[in-house]
This record gives sequence, structure tokens and C-alpha cells, in this order.
Amino acid sequence: MLAPSDLIMPHITDSHVLDYPCFRTGFMCEVELPRWVPLHLGSLTLDMSPTKHVVWLLISAVAVVATFLLTARAHGRHARAGTGVGGAGAPKGFANGMEAMVLYLRDEVALRNLGPQGEKYVPFVLSLFFFILFANLLGLLPYGSTATGNIAVTAGLALITFVMVEMAGMRALGKGYIGTVIYWPHDMPLMMKLPMTLIMTPVEIIGKFTKPFALTIRLFANMTAGHVIVLALIGLIFTFGSYWVIPGPFLMAIGIMLLEVFVALLQAYVFALLAAVFIGQIRTAAH
Repeated sequence: MLAPSDLIMPHITDSHVLDYPCFRTGFMCEVELPRWVPLHLGSLTLDMSPTKHVVWLLISAVAVVATFLLTARAHGRHARAGTGVGGAGAPKGFANGMEAMVLYLRDEVALRNLGPQGEKYVPFVLSLFFFILFANLLGLLPYGSTATGNIAVTAGLALITFVMVEMAGMRALGKGYIGTVIYWPHDMPLMMKLPMTLIMTPVEIIGKFTKPFALTIRLFANMTAGHVIVLALIGLIFTFGSYWVIPGPFLMAIGIMLLEVFVALLQAYVFALLAAVFIGQIRTAAH
């Protein structure tokens, strides 16, 4: 018989098997993912075999692309219909909701924080938001897996953001980018500049790496915590071993799962917002 950890922990733990519904062994069966020959680079061994989280990341990416292709098709269909004001058809239903979400993220999250001429970075911020959102939500489905509960995944997203932030700074500041690495106060006498540079330059460098570290830990911890709480609540039923305690932990677990839907949206929003803020900060560092 399956233990509560067998039902909850697969949502956040990685493995080389995928879960699917069946009734031969309770409610869940497993299928083995293909294993590839590891790469040996000296003393380093790299196992590039796909895992459960890799599969669900791919599913998230496909879901994002499919959603926006369908939304674009709906926009085109309504535009050709010409039923809206001025002869242009207004999107309806799901397409209308997606348009409202994209416009809000573009105007209030991205452009408000990216700084002047920041339009070129809007697609990156929007891609981050929707990819993380889908990955978070798919982890709440039965037999799904929260890939963003894997610190390697959140670290990868944070690393991509870090590279984008630094490249944005290089493009916007040119030679002035070195000022974001080496602290050099121009309005101080030389005797003050030297000790301040020695003290503050390590702080500037550390500050560059604390940003992706914060992005990594924030998303990982929040997406893991909810499932652990649900596991603890369901575990209370088995701990007490009595039917009279079932309603309390069960209702609280349902409440936590509903809260997790909000957390999935919130964490995608926060990650995209911070990415936009970091890009905007470094692009306007000279000002």
C-alpha cells in the first residue's frame, strides 16, 4: 500500500521514472525513462539521461508555445471578423484574458522597471513568467511533478537571468560597465578613493552573485514548502491512525493546495519582476 510520502514527494523529487495512473498497484504506476551512456571527461562523469523534471520542463515549454499559438490564432480570427470598434475584432474569452495578462505584465512589470528603450527585453521577462507559471501549475496536477522544486532547475533559470542582466549592462553602458564591477567614487579625493575601492569592489562583485542566488533559493523554497506541508498534514492521519482525525488534516491540505495555486502565480510574478528590476538597475547604473 502506498504511503503518504509516495503520493506527495514524487511531485518535488527527481527520478528516472515517470508516474502515471493505474490500478494494478494502488493508484500509481511507473515507466522507466531511457538511460544514455554517461560522458566521461577526465575524472568528471556527466549523465545526460532525461529525468522526470526534464520531461516536465519540456511539457511546460510545449504548453506555453501551444497556449500562445492558440491565442494568436484567436486574435487573428477575431481581427478578420472585423466585429470590434473601428472594424477590428476584439478577442473574446480565453484569448481576451491572455491579452489582458500580457499587457499588464508588459506595461506594469517589464517596461516600468526595464528603463528607457527597454522594449527589447520584454519578451525575455514575459517568457520567464509564463514558463515558470506553467512549470509551477503542472506540478500541482495529479501525477505531475514540480520541476521548479528542483534547485538545479531554479539555479539554471537564475543563471540565464544573470547572463541576460550582465549582457544588458554591457550593451547599455559600454566601457562604463566596468564601473559596476570596480567601485571608483569620482567625487572623492584620491586618498579616499583607494581605500573605498578596496573595500567596496568586493561588495559590488558579491552583490552581482547574490541576485541569482536569491532568485534560485526563493523559487525553490517556495515551490517545495507547499508540498512538504501537505505531506505533513496528510501524515497526521496515519500518525494518529484514527478516522475521526481525517476531516481536519484533509480540509487543511485542500486549503494549502488552493493556496499553492496562488503561490505558483505569485512566484512566477516575483521572478519576472526581479529579473526586470535587475536589468533596469544595471542599464541605468551610470545615471
